[in-house]
Amino acid sequence: MERIGLIAGNGRFPFLVLDAARAQGFDVVVAAIKEEAFPEIESQGVTVHWLSLGELSRLIEIFKREGVYRAIMAGQVKHKQIFSSIRPDWRLAKLLLSLGTRNTDSLLGAVAKVLADEGIALENSTSFLAPLLAKAGVLTTRSPNEPEQKSLAYGREVARHLAQYDIGQTVVVAEAACVAIEAMEGTDATIERAGQIMASLESDASILSRALTVVKIAKPNQDMRFDVPVIGVKTIEVMQKAGATCLGLDAGKCLLVDGDAVITAADKANVAIISS
Repeated sequence: MERIGLIAGNGRFPFLVLDAARAQGFDVVVAAIKEEAFPEIESQGVTVHWLSLGELSRLIEIFKREGVYRAIMAGQVKHKQIFSSIRPDWRLAKLLLSLGTRNTDSLLGAVAKVLADEGIALENSTSFLAPLLAKAGVLTTRSPNEPEQKSLAYGREVARHLAQYDIGQTVVVAEAACVAIEAMEGTDATIERAGQIMASLESDASILSRALTVVKIAKPNQDMRFDVPVIGVKTIEVMQKAGATCLGLDAGKCLLVDGDAVITAADKANVAIISS
């Protein structure tokens, strides 16, 4: 049985990869990140090694000892966690000092190169999950209305410019006015902040509609080995609370982590989802 390594961050993404890999006949060895991975990963009937975010040398040692030469990174590692909470070992410290830019892509890209130099190939995180990638077209019962379509077009334009600098992948718009953009806080927190901003506006004085449109895109040269855009049922719930009525995604590059349940939740909340 072929063996594959799973570097597990937070959320359900690692569990989906684990189940799909085993269903395809792989023996999975999990390297679970202490600061991020859910404890339930222990109950999945596979070998689990816990390590801190900064222990790059130990990760390599574990995989070599377990005979792992292919690996997948799945699950979020918070941006602010990467650059504020880790205690890097000598190998990661050396890598951090060599970075030209301090963003997630540059760091994870460098980690992938170190792994490759040690004979461990980091593969696309969605390689086992193709059915969960957003398909092109309107995914919900309701299509975006005209104001939402205008906001989608504007939001995509803004998001494309931001994404090339690896600032964030989410933009929240109201009537072609940018309300919030994602930085290190993550998608859900960005949407929540947009809802708070709109709630703080004086209704009599504001000329903006309260209906928000969310756009979440991939980066221009999205590396599908890590940091893949992910949407779940929770995202729809956060949108509903914030007053967001429309969601735009990148087809084939955004993972619907809860599958069809995302669409069901969106239909129930009267949220339109379009992927292009």
